Amino acid sequence: MMNIDFNKSVDGLVPAIIQDVTTKNVLMLGYMNNDALQKTINTKLVTFFSRTKQRLWTKGEESGNFLNLIDIKLDCDSDTLLIKVSPQGSICHTGSDTCWNEENINSYGFLSELESIIESRKNNATEDSSYVASLYAKGINKIAQKVGEEAVEVVIEAKDTNDELFLNESADLLFHYLILLQAKGFKINDVVNILKNRKN
Repeated sequence: MMNIDFNKSVDGLVPAIIQDVTTKNVLMLGYMNNDALQKTINTKLVTFFSRTKQRLWTKGEESGNFLNLIDIKLDCDSDTLLIKVSPQGSICHTGSDTCWNEENINSYGFLSELESIIESRKNNATEDSSYVASLYAKGINKIAQKVGEEAVEVVIEAKDTNDELFLNESADLLFHYLILLQAKGFKINDVVNILKNRKN
């Protein structure tokens, strides 16, 4: 049972940070009193206390874009909630995925950054502008060939004892695989989604 300190603020409200359980992106910030929290728990639909309407407000009650409750966590000071949800539709009243006008998509940290760099060089490909651009200029067969070569090198190094070489060849393979994915019109998230479906 959570021991939430609703008395820290004069209006008896605590901030509720809404996070997509899948993408881990923060979608919005709302406020809850005890009644809003209990309704959220009972209905499994996130409900706030609207400071403008001065009443309980279930997100999606007008738009149909509900926030399906997955989990609730209380912070170390007992005065802020982290609510993990599975969202239906856009979150912001503007139609955006989040209240910060960001896309609610999976991010894989540096790999996503690397994908963006690859995409930029692909879209501005001239053979002498970069290594990536030169591969795209040579076409899909050359890119696929490079992935094959790097895969063979990973296998060879896996059978040896030099961990540094193995990791470097693994990095080369992953890099060229990301290039190949984009050459085929895909991103790493497309592959991750297939892996997720296979676990069922």
